[in-house]
Amino acid sequence: QVQLVESGGGLVQAGGSLRLSCVASGRIFSINAMGWYCQAPGKQRELVAVFTSGGSTNYADSVKGRFTISRDNAKNTVYLQMNSLKAEDTAVYYCYANINAYGFSRDFWGQGTQVTVSS
Repeated sequence: QVQLVESGGGLVQAGGSLRLSCVASGRIFSINAMGWYCQAPGKQRELVAVFTSGGSTNYADSVKGRFTISRDNAKNTVYLQMNSLKAEDTAVYYCYANINAYGFSRDFWGQGTQVTVSS
C-alpha cells in the first residue's frame, strides 16, 4: 500500500507563514510527479504547486512569489512553504503524487490538511 501523509496545517493570521510536509510511504518504485492541490468550501480542487514528471515546477498564479515547493527525494517528501498568507488561501490542502508502485503508475492523494488564514 502506498500512503501520502500530510502535516503542518493550522490556523494563522493573514501575512503569516506555514510549512506543509507530505511523506510518501509504502511499496514505491518511483515518484513521477508530486505536489499540492487545495480545495476551498464550495469550490473544486485546484493546483497549488507541483513537481512535474519532467522535473519542472508549476505554480498557480495566485501563489507565485508567495509559496515555494521543495522536495527531498531521499525521503520521498515534498514541502510547501507558504508565506504572506491571505484569507483566500484558506482551504484543505491535499498532497498529490503520481507513483509507480506495482509496475504501473497511478495517482495517489493524501487525506488533506486544513489551512485557515484569519483576516
